[in-house]
Amino acid sequence: MSIPGKVCDKMNWKHALTGLTASLVVVLAFSQPVLAFDEAEPTEKPAAESTETAAPAEGEGEAEAPAEEAAPLTLPELYYALDNSMLFLCAVLVLFMQSGFAMVESGFNSSKNTINILFKNLMDVCVGVLIYYAVGYGLMYPGDIENKFFGFGQFGIGEGGEVGPGKLNPQVDFLFQVAFAATAATIVSGAVAGRLKFSSYLIYSIVLTGLIYPISGYWKWGGGWLDAKGFYDFAGSIVVHAVGGFAGLAGAIVLGPRIGRFKKDGKSAPIPGHNIAQATLGVFILWVGWYGFNPGSQLAFGGTDNTNAVMLIATNTTLAAATGGVAAMILGWIMYGKPDISMALNGVLAGLVGITANCDSVTNIEAIIIGGIAGLLVVFGILALEKLKIDDPVGAFPVHGLCGVWGGIATGIFGDYDLGVQILGSVVIPVYAFVTMFILFFFLKMIGQLRVSEEDEMKGLDLSEHGMQAYH
Repeated sequence: MSIPGKVCDKMNWKHALTGLTASLVVVLAFSQPVLAFDEAEPTEKPAAESTETAAPAEGEGEAEAPAEEAAPLTLPELYYALDNSMLFLCAVLVLFMQSGFAMVESGFNSSKNTINILFKNLMDVCVGVLIYYAVGYGLMYPGDIENKFFGFGQFGIGEGGEVGPGKLNPQVDFLFQVAFAATAATIVSGAVAGRLKFSSYLIYSIVLTGLIYPISGYWKWGGGWLDAKGFYDFAGSIVVHAVGGFAGLAGAIVLGPRIGRFKKDGKSAPIPGHNIAQATLGVFILWVGWYGFNPGSQLAFGGTDNTNAVMLIATNTTLAAATGGVAAMILGWIMYGKPDISMALNGVLAGLVGITANCDSVTNIEAIIIGGIAGLLVVFGILALEKLKIDDPVGAFPVHGLCGVWGGIATGIFGDYDLGVQILGSVVIPVYAFVTMFILFFFLKMIGQLRVSEEDEMKGLDLSEHGMQAYH
């Protein structure tokens, strides 16, 4: 009797499955004792448990004592590890802000100057790290000296790093501080975009990072005269942002506006940025990086008090940024009839700058007020520059300079610090940065090394300065 093909196929499959199942059962059956054997006690007992103890051979010494277990870390050692590890992560976040600046500045400018702007931001870090390592760090932190206006500690980083609560390894402290120095320098890149020679920018970057910023930083963070008076700037509204903002204002004034930025009758003729999506992403990157900037400035992360402080700082930073963006959007909407994303983006950055000096010493509601006022100030600052015919393509001065000063003064209004001293520090440091940078830019102009030619400016700095294009 023949079996139909389909039935035969089914039987074959059944036989195959039956055989496979049986094989797996056999394999598992034989493997299980092995597994059980592996988990059981070994047949050979360890020497320590052996019933018979072999006598040591003649000439052999006593058996080596077992190695002692490592002692558990003490609380100061744990705090030391936590503080230094967290500060390293915060330094990375602040360094990551350079990518945000690069995207904001290039996005708000013409496409023909993209490579030039990106190159400047790259060199701010590369040149800045080296010059700050060589002399800047020693100028900013000279140690305990009598002269509270100027001092020099050492070339390079120096020694230190004693283990204990609040102690920082000098290597990671340098990483954190040099990221701040690079931030102060790169703020200027956007303010002078489209017309400054690349070689002149390198000169500026070296001077600001190696000399101007460290000296004013010493006045507050290094124990200088402003610190002795009680001036307070927690994370750098004045020491970092106002220095960069006022340096950028000096450069923009000496350079003069871009070709076509203002009409012959004096009216403003805005030059639109070529990539607002890129600028928007840059602002979000800066916002994220600010969580290294502000919470990292606590410098200590172990213990309840430090943890609570870091959480307050982070929340205040978030609230101020959000309020600044909303305030700038509303004011711009009222003034221009339509919501302007560029105003809102600068409003976010303005709120971040305004809260940086006082994020550890104000309440959540006060942070909202500080950020909201900063968002309004940045709009008025942009309009003021247009009235004065000062060309700042990205709003570097209104964001960092004007709102940096506001942050320093707001610390006295809301943060229980002496208002008179806060006003003093919020004026002296920006004026110092403006005057010194104005002299430098003016000197470069006098020797014909500041601004590119009209032909090169029209062609674009990507081609005229670097011989390449960002877009084809």
